[in-house]
Amino acid sequence: MDSSTEADDSLQECKENVSYRVGEIVQKQVEEQSGQQADRGFPSPSPSPFCNHEEEVMTDSWRGHRKHVFVLSEAGKPIYSRYGNEEALSTTMGVMMALVSFVQSGDDNIRSIHSDDHTVVFMQQGPLVLVLVSNNKQSEQQLQSELLYVHYQIVSMLTQASINRIFEQKKNYDLRRLLAGSERILDGLLDLIDKDPSFLLSAVQCVPMSPSLRDSINQTLQRATTPNLVFSILIVNNQLITIVQERMVLEDARLKPTDLLLVLNFIMSSSAFHGGEIWTPICLPLFNADCYFYAYVAFMDPPDCTVCLLLITTDRNAFFAAAECKRKIEESFRAQKVLDVIARAQPYHASHVGVSDLRHFMYMPFNIPDKHHQLPQFTSSLMAEPYVGLERTRLLDLYRNMHSRIHSTTPPLKIIYHVSQKEVLLAWTTEKFELYACFCPLVTKSSAFSFVTKLLRWIKKAEDRLFIRSPPKYTTVPSTRTSASDRQGGSNRQETLDGGLFSLL
Repeated sequence: MDSSTEADDSLQECKENVSYRVGEIVQKQVEEQSGQQADRGFPSPSPSPFCNHEEEVMTDSWRGHRKHVFVLSEAGKPIYSRYGNEEALSTTMGVMMALVSFVQSGDDNIRSIHSDDHTVVFMQQGPLVLVLVSNNKQSEQQLQSELLYVHYQIVSMLTQASINRIFEQKKNYDLRRLLAGSERILDGLLDLIDKDPSFLLSAVQCVPMSPSLRDSINQTLQRATTPNLVFSILIVNNQLITIVQERMVLEDARLKPTDLLLVLNFIMSSSAFHGGEIWTPICLPLFNADCYFYAYVAFMDPPDCTVCLLLITTDRNAFFAAAECKRKIEESFRAQKVLDVIARAQPYHASHVGVSDLRHFMYMPFNIPDKHHQLPQFTSSLMAEPYVGLERTRLLDLYRNMHSRIHSTTPPLKIIYHVSQKEVLLAWTTEKFELYACFCPLVTKSSAFSFVTKLLRWIKKAEDRLFIRSPPKYTTVPSTRTSASDRQGGSNRQETLDGGLFSLL
């Protein structure tokens, strides 16, 4: 038997054990610690609902989608398609790979193809080739960024080191065998990219909250620690309440918005996380693309499942220690009635600013001192009438267009004033902030700038409520059972690659 066959058989054996690995680990620890079996909320995989992957390809409806995303290997093996079955698209993906190979044979790389109605963007990341076909006039840079998010999401599930090792052992390996069931995660990511401006701005949105309440929550998370705990994160409705970081980690690196957005998408894309306490390996691609961390995920307010506690550690055996942290946090929240207050911490409307003609805005500050090692953040008012459904998508497309013009290299613009029949838009970037605002269609230029001045004053007055100004920290003691290499991001062994991640899907 040759080495590639051995590698293939080994990977297949690992894949067959995926559905049981996490349950076995937890059950073994329960038996060792309590002498009896216990269910800690690790649900069995639920069947996937009908999705666009069963859509017939090459039909008018299939061609009419705003965006198509394809992922394939260097050998031309299909890995993922946003719409339609990968097998039915194998010939199409073969043509894509032929284009990539042809250009590479001339010592060059294909980046994009442009036509009147469509843009085709290519990206190669190691052994993976990603292709995006769009008809919505986004810039090439933005489409490249979206492909990069897709690549990072795949890496977050497998690690870059494992992907490289797999294809070094067998060039034509079918990666779908390891990614089976993950289609909903990639689908959810692409849906979020179209709907959530966090991905456009590469920043996280914080829940508006009184500084005293946020400080109280921070203190609770700081007291509930365990050795090798790296991040304690509290989320409500996919928006950040707070993040507490290990002091030693902050000295070496910082959590990037992309990593947090990918983790949140991973959690929200599977209903299995709503079933109790979940323990899963997760890679943070921009923090360390080659290793796993281990995430403890629990919703604090069942059955609503809006407030999510995320504890990230480098210790693969720390499930029960993390569960104890959660118990302490829960007791403190219950005593202070924190969850009731969080439930009342609602997003705000543009009308709260006091400018009647302001319909919507997004604001991202740049003036946070680097020494705070802070996540880039932004704040945004709720999108209300008339910006619902397709109108919401249209407004976000207008924002994307202005964002691409402001960040264009030839030449970049500092201020954009855009007038249309339905609204007036203003985009403004300085050394201190980036702002996008939408007004009623009859607003003049002078009035728009006057309104923006009032808006900036309102944000300045409310910034302690809208943003996390300095990140709280704690210090933990490394566990003796965790190696020094693990503190840099967990294990990168093959057994971890296939151990439990997709039992959640």
